[in-house]
Amino acid sequence: MSDSLITEHPRGEPGVEPDLRNPALYVNRELSWLDFNERVLELAEDDRLPLLERLKFLAIYTSNLDEFFMVRVAGVHEQIEARVDRLYADGLTPTRLMEEIARKARALDRRHARQFNEVIRPALAAEGIRIVSCVESGAAPEQLKRHFLEHIFPVLTPLAIGPGRPFPYISNLSLSLLVHLRDPALESDVYARVKVPKEVLPRFVQITQDTFVPLEDIIAHHLDTLFPGIEVVSHSLFRVTRDADFDVSDEADDLLAAVEDELRRRRFGEVVRLEISSDVEPAMRERLIEWLDLDANQIYDERGMLDLSDLWQIVGVDGHPELRQRPWTPLTHPALRPRPDDTGDQPDIFAQMREGEFLVHYPYHSFSSSVERLVLQASEDPNVLAIKMTVYRTSDDSALVPALITAAENGKQAVCMVELKARFDERQNIRWSRELEEVGAHVVHGIPGLKTHAKTILVIRREHDEVRHYVMIGTGNFHAKNARLYEDFGFFTTNRVVGQEVANLFNTLTGYAHPGRGRKVLVAPDAMREPLLELIERTIKARREGEHARIRMKMNSLVDQRCIEALYRASMAGVPIDLNVRGICCLVPGVPGVSDTINVVSVVGRFLEHSRIFSFEFGDERAMYIGSADLMPRNLDARVELLVPIEKPELQAELNETIDRCLADDTFAWTLGPDRCWRRRDGATRSVHRELMERTQAGASAAQSIS
Repeated sequence: MSDSLITEHPRGEPGVEPDLRNPALYVNRELSWLDFNERVLELAEDDRLPLLERLKFLAIYTSNLDEFFMVRVAGVHEQIEARVDRLYADGLTPTRLMEEIARKARALDRRHARQFNEVIRPALAAEGIRIVSCVESGAAPEQLKRHFLEHIFPVLTPLAIGPGRPFPYISNLSLSLLVHLRDPALESDVYARVKVPKEVLPRFVQITQDTFVPLEDIIAHHLDTLFPGIEVVSHSLFRVTRDADFDVSDEADDLLAAVEDELRRRRFGEVVRLEISSDVEPAMRERLIEWLDLDANQIYDERGMLDLSDLWQIVGVDGHPELRQRPWTPLTHPALRPRPDDTGDQPDIFAQMREGEFLVHYPYHSFSSSVERLVLQASEDPNVLAIKMTVYRTSDDSALVPALITAAENGKQAVCMVELKARFDERQNIRWSRELEEVGAHVVHGIPGLKTHAKTILVIRREHDEVRHYVMIGTGNFHAKNARLYEDFGFFTTNRVVGQEVANLFNTLTGYAHPGRGRKVLVAPDAMREPLLELIERTIKARREGEHARIRMKMNSLVDQRCIEALYRASMAGVPIDLNVRGICCLVPGVPGVSDTINVVSVVGRFLEHSRIFSFEFGDERAMYIGSADLMPRNLDARVELLVPIEKPELQAELNETIDRCLADDTFAWTLGPDRCWRRRDGATRSVHRELMERTQAGASAAQSIS
């Protein structure tokens, strides 16, 4: 954080209420996100981690930053172009914010490049994994030329730039060579652009076992073949990032077609960032900036390779177990293990759910033996009348949508709420929508003006003379791949009230209804922020009356100003508050007289902390919720979100223990200080991920011994 941005904190004085809207009490959302990506970068810099794991975090840093520029920075650019001069909660204007984003992002990029070029790449070479140039590879020129001519040359399309040949369109995130050429016959200088076709060819060409040459280097090495009879003066790499955010009118008659149209237009979004090799000729650099019509804050000079998100290819090389963390295989939850009296190939998940509610914790527990098994069994069960599910993001290897297709083919009511506007997953969701509709499933796309972000599955089953609701409510997407990487909870219940309220939610999503506030579940945007604020006020009241009071929250992001003000008021009343916030945190802890009792911890490590837990204690009572929502305006005001109460004491204890372990982590945890700076703990004695893997193994062993 720049010193120029730090304002003196308002101190609470006796009898004087602090101004809770003072800019010094807020961290800018975009700068806080960059702080989060810096924590990812620090993991790449951590020499205690295996080498390929550090390489993975270099790739994640790049992917994260790309999306940040495509969406968040693009939004700031739009505000500047529209001459919006409003102040953010932290007191910055859009123009000042853009300057700070550029300053901080450039500093992080320099660290990122230095870590790859000077530390990790040489260390990989010492272990036998080489990422080298054509010259350094030791490969025979004939071998490289043959590979170029047979595999690369056929898909290249050099585009000249000059009189009658305007600068070509550069697609989003594409990697390109800008080539300076001289035509001896005309004695003139011209330019050309050559796109590096990494969308259809591997970015790293394997020359020999574990020796890789970047695709662009092979192309650059053979530019004379692309431009015969023309002198190649110089070349340089560049990469363009475009505005990839868009809004689809909810008044469109065909929302699916409208989203497809917007996806086509996304390719032509405004340029928000130009990354260019720092060794580029000054004149060529200026021409490129002129062609793209960019400002200084949009130019990022990069040392070494561009687009290190492609390092995932190297992370996935065969062998080298000593350079990786020990693999983790999710285990079946004890409540879902086979029973001695089970018949058939699989245990009866409906019988298991009738025995009692339980929480499944991913990736420690298995997604396939819980969520997928619920939907698979329901699709084949003759007593199941209907299956209803929300889909925000899913994956090709997930069995869920195919199971819904099977259910529809088996004559069941199959209802799928597919969110077509789930950013960067639109194409996949369109495909799933069409496949479901083709078999007669009911496919809906939610409420106009709102994204549906709730994560829930409802199975309606006929049992004797009644109908029972089987419900799963999660904190994360029904995404098989992510369930092995993201930390999330899934709540399985047959509670009648919860089942009916989830059924009401689906009726709202598919028809016309105003459900209002339910007895148990909280649903945004109509009934989530206010109930949560009321719970904070109950802790304040309990504290003032001398009773026990405590607030604990675990989430991805804390941005909403009304929620932050309420937490400040609770702290001013003396309520102890523990916040485990993985990413953005706009609250400032430890401010005298305002947030003395607030502790903020972020855990960033092997698994992506993704679950949302909200716990409020007042006197002898406790209210605890899990679900899909972070405390952000977009979640509370512009999305359909779902939080469900966890009421069984043993399940509450399980959630509390998870928060305890996150707060105690001193290996992959950072704490936020009143100066708005994140500092990594360095004890290295406790790791929440390691401890939860051990706990899960112990639970599985205990269940095995009992059975």
